[in-house]
Amino acid sequence: MKKFIIFFALPVFFVLICGCQAGNVLDPRDPVILTIWHNYGGQMKNTMDEMIDEFNETVGAEKGIILSVTSISGSATLHEKLIMAADQDPGAPYLPDITTAYPKTALILANKGLLADIGEQFTDEELAAYVPRFLEEGRLKDDRLYVFPTAKSTEVLFVNKTIFNRFASDTDTRFEDLRTFEGILEAAAAYYEWSDKQTPDIKNDGKMFFMADSLFNLSLIGYQQLGDDFLKDNRLNLSSPIFDKLWDYFYRSAVSGHIAVFDGYSSDLAKTGDIVCALGSTAGVLFYPPTVSYENNITEPVEYAILPYPVFEGGNKIAIQRGSGMCILKSNREKEYAAGVFLKWFTGPEKNLRFVSSTGYLPVTQEAFGEIMAKEIENIIDKNIAELFKAVMEMHREYDFYIPPLFDNYDRLQKAYEDKMKKTASALREKFLELLEYMEAEAAYDEIKCTPDEARKIFLEQNEAG
Repeated sequence: MKKFIIFFALPVFFVLICGCQAGNVLDPRDPVILTIWHNYGGQMKNTMDEMIDEFNETVGAEKGIILSVTSISGSATLHEKLIMAADQDPGAPYLPDITTAYPKTALILANKGLLADIGEQFTDEELAAYVPRFLEEGRLKDDRLYVFPTAKSTEVLFVNKTIFNRFASDTDTRFEDLRTFEGILEAAAAYYEWSDKQTPDIKNDGKMFFMADSLFNLSLIGYQQLGDDFLKDNRLNLSSPIFDKLWDYFYRSAVSGHIAVFDGYSSDLAKTGDIVCALGSTAGVLFYPPTVSYENNITEPVEYAILPYPVFEGGNKIAIQRGSGMCILKSNREKEYAAGVFLKWFTGPEKNLRFVSSTGYLPVTQEAFGEIMAKEIENIIDKNIAELFKAVMEMHREYDFYIPPLFDNYDRLQKAYEDKMKKTASALREKFLELLEYMEAEAAYDEIKCTPDEARKIFLEQNEAG
């Protein structure tokens, strides 16, 4: 009987031992070494490296996990290296155990069967602590969680308070007007007129007021706010009456010189005082300088206000949700479990807020968006980051967040749309300026007016190719 019990029990014992070792027990005397790739730069890289060192010295040392980190400059380079490694191209490095990745990259890896389901490392109770929409963006197929949120971004309105206050003191414009797109356009027209009057001896030299970093994102969110989809069946939905509204919104202001049409980031124009406010990613907050250098070589210290994403009148409060997360590559149960331990530590409310508080990215847990962030605002030295946190806390309470779709031609469609928007507006802006030499602005605009129907024809070729 004893022999029978031992014979029966041994397989069960070995299964339990193997399961424990693989599933939830690591040996500090024989640590698991995890490689991690990330594309964070600047202050984010410094903070990330410090936190990885801290993890290795504390939780990692206790549980038997060592992270070996590689920083790769730029998301495009990281994407290229991951795909090369996934395809086992000659000379390509081995895939890491953990990597930062945008959903479009992660989907390629998931389709190749290379990603682990991160949801297996978390209980339902643990997952409930995270912002639901952030988790949703990482569920790429079969409801499996392939991209875990570590730092997200949205878009907000950056306003040069120093210039705006001078302008507002002479006009009826208020910060509250900048909460709607229509209000921004009215302010832009008033600012052009106001700045033109500063040099009465020079005609038609008014200044631009506003720029959107991404006209494509503006269209995506404008449609959502007004109740339609800008992309249908992976094509531009140009037949919607909302396109008419958005085209008129952008085109007239761009041709009239009220808003900027620029092949670069709005922060570049902000540095020289060429615009007053801009719509851009929260991650761009670090690029707004404390001083402005004007073309006459005068330098001026400036302060910024940061406001929630504007809303079209009559529309719903919706903003875009962007940002990468972290993926766990398939390997073995020990490594995947160890990677889950790191992600839980790294995205804990206080640790995660520490990571994002110097960067302009958003924390990923409900708790971090609540009392912890409210308390942290008082301790933040960087005034722009403090202003940003106030804006995103309001958005977290009041806004819905839109996750852009994933499909192969998305990036190409986005680039083509923005290029044609800018080229059309720039070309007609030049004609407009020529006409201003001998006619009034309204007559000049009517002379070169491009209607929404004409605009549809401009985009038809790329739409059919989409």
